[in-house]
Amino acid sequence: MADTKIPPGSATAGTERPAGGRAPVSGRRRSGSGARATAGSGRVAALLVSPTLLVLSIVVLYPTIMALQESLYGTKGLDPKTGFISDTEPYVGLKNYADIFGAAGNRFWNAFWNTTFFTVVTVGLETVIGVAMALIMHKAFSGRGLIRASILIPWAVPTAISGLLWRWIFNSNGIANALIGHQVLWTTEGFHAKVAVIVAEVWKTSPFIGLLVLAGLQVISKEVYEAARLDGASAPRQFWHITLPLVKPALLVAMLFRCMDALRMFDLPYLLIGAQKNSVETLSMLAQSEASNVRFGPASAYSVLLFLYVFLVALAFVRLLGADLVGDDSGSGGKSRTTGWRRKRILPRRTEVTA
Repeated sequence: MADTKIPPGSATAGTERPAGGRAPVSGRRRSGSGARATAGSGRVAALLVSPTLLVLSIVVLYPTIMALQESLYGTKGLDPKTGFISDTEPYVGLKNYADIFGAAGNRFWNAFWNTTFFTVVTVGLETVIGVAMALIMHKAFSGRGLIRASILIPWAVPTAISGLLWRWIFNSNGIANALIGHQVLWTTEGFHAKVAVIVAEVWKTSPFIGLLVLAGLQVISKEVYEAARLDGASAPRQFWHITLPLVKPALLVAMLFRCMDALRMFDLPYLLIGAQKNSVETLSMLAQSEASNVRFGPASAYSVLLFLYVFLVALAFVRLLGADLVGDDSGSGGKSRTTGWRRKRILPRRTEVTA
């Protein structure tokens, strides 16, 4: 047997001809079968997700289109041509949307700023408290299961029950006034009504963020913390440089869900404070109030604007923090590693031929 080196550029480099003299299978045939397999997998995947897409089209897409169509019509009233009450809603085009920039839009902008204020404040407080809850639930100590169950109880309580519970607490003769030693009418107009809603909302939904962050904490290897302790890192430095970056994807997903939920806030302020209270009226409450007064056109317009608001916030959140939301660490470093792997030079093989 003679050991012969074949140049890298030759057609037979890196290949061996079988003893029977039969040529190897061409790459085109293999790529064709792979393409057919990929197409078949795509058809199976489309078939599996089609029921979900059908349900989403029925419960999401169709109501959205109908709300958009209804927002182009006004309310029933006197027909200026006949002088009689019209049986059909008149077509007004974009008038319902244009009214928010006039004198009639004061209530809309008040609800818009209330919605934004509640979202920013509650999500910010829930993030801080939720992370603290997750760190407590992650610690190994006696009675940890009981602590976890007690922390998650507020999230399990229905919002309607929670609103009634906090309405009793914030009653004029309730526990809140007894604790502060001062008489405050929490369920009336004023900034104190906002405070009551924020306290009740943070109490209920902070465990949600804590639960997702806890799931992120449990996948962090203990060896990372052991190495940090050996390097002399203190507990605050470990949290800031190890814990927080590693749980950031789970934390951002929890914040995104909470932002979308807070922007649609309705039931808690409605039950706790009441309807048509300027201090706590949100966009969802405004749309419901207009619909209950048989003003379906403006109500649909407010609903469409709320939908666009939630969509834009979610889109901005995903676009700005999209890589962190999916835990994508293939940034410049990951990309260079992949590129280097793909561009790795394949050394010429040493083949044996018969002398």
